[in-house]
Parts: sequence; structure tokens; C-alpha cells
Amino acid sequence: MRTLAFDGRTGAAGDMLLGALLAAGADRDALAPVEDALPVEYRVERVDRHGVTATGVDVLSTADDDRDSDDSDDGSEGDDTPSLDKVGGHAHGHSHGDEHTHDHTHAEGHGVTRTYPEVVTIVEEMDIPEQARDWALGAFRRLGEAEAAVHDTDLDETAFHEVGTDDAVADIVGAALLLADLDPDRVVATPISAGDGEVEMAHGVYPVPAPAVVNIADSADWELRGGPVARELLTPTGAAFLAEVADGVASLPPIEVASSGYGAGTLDLPERPNVVRAVIGDASGGLVRDEIRVLETNLDDASPELLGDLQRSLTAAGARDVTILPATMKKSRPGHLVKVIVKPDDVAAVARRLAAETGTLGVRETGAGHRWIAERSFETAELAIDGETFGIDVKIASDDEGVVYDMSAEFDDAVAVAEAVDRPVREIMRRAEEAVRDAE
Repeated sequence: MRTLAFDGRTGAAGDMLLGALLAAGADRDALAPVEDALPVEYRVERVDRHGVTATGVDVLSTADDDRDSDDSDDGSEGDDTPSLDKVGGHAHGHSHGDEHTHDHTHAEGHGVTRTYPEVVTIVEEMDIPEQARDWALGAFRRLGEAEAAVHDTDLDETAFHEVGTDDAVADIVGAALLLADLDPDRVVATPISAGDGEVEMAHGVYPVPAPAVVNIADSADWELRGGPVARELLTPTGAAFLAEVADGVASLPPIEVASSGYGAGTLDLPERPNVVRAVIGDASGGLVRDEIRVLETNLDDASPELLGDLQRSLTAAGARDVTILPATMKKSRPGHLVKVIVKPDDVAAVARRLAAETGTLGVRETGAGHRWIAERSFETAELAIDGETFGIDVKIASDDEGVVYDMSAEFDDAVAVAEAVDRPVREIMRRAEEAVRDAE
């Protein structure tokens, strides 16, 4: 499976992700639709970050009126205010000794302020591949929901400031286009460093990570970690894009590296490069990640008949698996623990059915967020027995590269054939599995 892994141990920002994807082999020409749709231009250059050669990307305004406006505001009250989005990726103030090439493009307060629906319209009208559009819209929705939650506003009324300007839109849409150009089967991210300390934003001074970043990370699959320096390393755009496209992994997975590259930030960090790394290659076969939720409840007064029918009724409501375990309840009363595996979209319906069927006063959702499952397929084994031919379905389990590691005949099919020919069920199952195995 072709896998792209992001390593964000010194954070991630939109421009850093652009650089990493370009350095890993994405085509610079893939960015053309953004330059056609917006008054921006991507400047790409090779830079040195603490001894590491990396790709730096700066999004420059091509609108003369924006440049004139920015030049006239140089030195104004808002000029020293760090950008909510660009801290850790682009220069964001004049007191930290960072690089400031074309700082007017990224400083807070400059450029267009857009609402979430306006940004969605811009992305939807771009001439870009469907997958790239879906990723970009998903990332902006995460940004919008985070801002709405922080400021207690409705999503459609949420105003984007820095994260809605042309350069921020160019960061997210550009990263989506470059990722689509690389076309990996899977994207993963190791734990992402957010930094530490405090950051000054439009509404005041906040601890790092910023509130929007924390909100976005809550919905992400990867882990957020503090440090390793007292600077803001993870921006909202970087967090939103990675949350949209990447599964979380504890460390770099086993991978036969085909290409890799580093995307440069602009911070001058002590003893470490301000870069995000992208590694692309073929990962060894494994099980498939399946997003799930686990619901459970305790029962101390359920009848055997009710418990016996619970599997059927919950499965009909959307449950993927139901387990009922004996348990000892309060006051040493015997009872049962019901655990239900369910897809995220079916949680509400299954929880409601579980409560209605059992009369329980509460259903818990546990911390499980995914499971690892086999790729599953079915083949029909044709068995000739005593002059008759019988069909038996056989379930085939394989990893994500198609390597089969288990076969299992469907029990009910085997029972029906065994009864018809007066043979042991185990024999029928064995013969069906062998028939499919021989045909592989």
C-alpha cells in the first residue's frame, strides 16, 4: 500500500506542508488552478534549516492594490500583532528574529476577511480535482467548526480572519492539490508538536496551543503533544489539513521509502530544524483501519428472552457486533454487560434502540475510536456429494495488500448441507474451505 507519512515533531503549518509535499515529489504545476483563481503566486525555493535542506514556499499577493495598502500601513498599530494562522509557518511579528520575506502578505489584519460560506464558494468554484476539493472543503469545515466553538457562533456566520485570506486559502487548497498529485493510498501522521508558551492574537494573549488548534485536534485521529520549544509550532490551517487527510500512528510505520522531503517553516529554533517531513513508499501489508464507536450499558433485570433477541434488534438498527457478558452488579446482584460496536454515523440510532429494548437509563460511549479489520470477501464453494451439487459461501480474510490469511465456511450453509447428506458439519466446512483454497 502506497503510504505518505507526515512527521510533525517540530509542528506543521500550511506553507510547511506545501514544501514537504513538493520536496517529496509533487508537481509544482499542480498548483496552477489556485494561481488562476486567486491573485496569488507561489514562490518555491530551497532553504537551509539548521543544517537540513528543505523546500520553502511563500504565497505572494499579485494584487497591486493589496501591496499598496500593505505598504501604506507599514508600522501601524496592527503591524506587530502575530497572525493567528501563520505563527510557526510564516513570519508573524517583528520581535522574534524570524524571517520576514513579504511579511505584508501574512500579517494579521491585512487581506480579505471572509465568512465560512464565502470560503466554501471560492473553493467550490475552483477548477480542481474532486478529491482535492473534498479535502480542502473538509479542512475548512474543521476550521469553521473550531472557530464557531471558540467564539460561540453559528458555522454559517463564522468570520475567518487570517484563515480566510487569499494566502491561507492557497495554503489549504494547494496542499490538497499536491497530495492529490502524489495520490497515496493512505496518509498517516505521527504525533504533532504544538509548542509551548503563549501567543498574542487579535483577542488577547493565549496559551499555546491556541484554542482553535486544540478544538481541531480533538476531532483529529493523530495525537497532539506539547513542546519541544516555547513557541507556537502548529497553526490552525496545518492542524485542519492534517486532521482531514491523515490517520494517526504512534511512529513511522514500516515502509519501503520511495521519496521523502522537508517543508520549511520560518522559525529559528535552537538545536532543531523548523521543518515537517513527508515520507512516501510502500508499507507492508496490514489490516484495514475501520472507524468505530463502542457503546455499552449494564443490565441487572433483563430476561433471557430479551437478551437472546438483542443481537437481532441492535444489528437491525446498525450495530456491527454485539457482545453480552455476565457481570456482578451493585449489592452483588447478577447482571450483564452489553457492548456494541457501531459505526460513527449509527451511534445515535443504536443507542436509542439499546435503551428502548432494555429499559436502561444510560448508554456509555467508550474511548475506542477505531479497530483493525481484515478485508473481507466471499467465494461460493461448489461441493459434489452423492450425485448432488451444493453451494456453500466461504468468507475470505486478507490484509490490505490482498494476502489471504484465513478462510471460514459459513456455518449455516454447512449445517444445511450436512443435514441434507447426513455428514458431519466439520467435514462439510473443511471441504468447502479446501475447494476455495485450491481455486485461488
